[in-house]
This record gives sequence, C-alpha cells and structure tokens, in this order.
Amino acid sequence: MNLILLGAQGSGKGTQSALLAQRFDLEPCASGDLLREAMAQGTPAGQQARPYYERGDLVPDELMVGMILERLKNLTDAHGIILDGFPRNHVQADVLDARLAEMGQAIARVIYLEVPRALLLERLSGRYICRAQGHVYNIKTNPPKTPGICDIDGSELYQRSDDTGEKIQHRLDIFFSETLQLTDYYARQGKLVTVDGTQSIADVNYAILVNLGAA
Repeated sequence: MNLILLGAQGSGKGTQSALLAQRFDLEPCASGDLLREAMAQGTPAGQQARPYYERGDLVPDELMVGMILERLKNLTDAHGIILDGFPRNHVQADVLDARLAEMGQAIARVIYLEVPRALLLERLSGRYICRAQGHVYNIKTNPPKTPGICDIDGSELYQRSDDTGEKIQHRLDIFFSETLQLTDYYARQGKLVTVDGTQSIADVNYAILVNLGAA
C-alpha cells in the first residue's frame, strides 16, 4: 500500500506519517528530510538545492524526483511507502504515476489534511524540531515535557530558519496557489481522502484509519 500525505506545512503530515508507518509497516519518505540530509552531506543535489531551500522556494523537479525515486527503489522489508511533501505539482505527480506503473505499483490513497491558513501560521510559528531524529513538537499544541528537550531522545529542540516570518508566508503562498491543485488531480483518480486536520492528533489519525477501512 503506497500512500501520499498532502497538506501545507504545519498540517501535521510528519506526525501522521509516523503513526501510519508503524500501523501498516510502511516506509516514511519526507521530501524535506531527504533534502536536509542531502544538504548536510554536501551531495551535488544538496548543494544545488540549498539556495532554493533557504529562500523557501520549491526545489526544481529534476532534483526532487531523483532523490525520491531512489528511496522508492530501495525499499526492503516495508509493505509500501508514505510520501510526505511529494509530489508538489502536476508534473511531479505525472512522473510519479508513470514511474510507479513501470514498477507495477500505484498510489492507493492520497490523504489531504485540511487546515485553515491562520491556524497553519500559528502552528508553524510554534514548531520546534529535535536535532537528533527530527521529532516535531509545538509549544502550544504538543509541547515537550521538558522545555527545549526532546521527550524521545533527549536532544536539543530548535526552530527551523524557514519557520519564521516572511518565509512561512511564502511557503504557504506556494502551497495554496500550486500544491493544493493536486486535490483535484487525485480526486479525478478516485484516490483523494480529505480529513479535518484541525482535530487532535489522535482524532486525525482515527479519521484517516476510518477512510482506509482500518479503524
């Protein structure tokens, strides 16, 4: 079972991806994590992607597709993949469908976590991430037990440079003007599931499971 989690930054995709991966034995694949790993390692793709990332712009398709498809081809024991942050436009979606078809696979469901822009801004401004494993917290909705420290691995929590000020607005502009159009793309395929992302983490997860017939 291959899934896509579609939603703006701050909609809760990373949290739900981890829950679904554990429930269905799937491999999480967050495009943002792949980008940051490539930049940290100084790979050619990472070096080319850095200027786009630091401006808050979308990374060109040819860079993203290369990184994502490598992960898709190297699945081992997982029963499928969860894509978070990819595809972001129709071109990427077309490429993804074509490449999956070549592998005899397809996307089973696309889960759109719907959250109003005002709430997304509030969530993003309070979002912190642990340095060790990237666990996500929010000082208002999901705070750590000890301020500034990850509950799971004890590492320092930090706020990403693109979770502040104008960069947040720019990223949301891109989502609502471009990426949101993918809801129509997947609705036409009969694969779209829309879930109210303003609910609690547990309630959002339950709603997803209901739509997947696994509650």
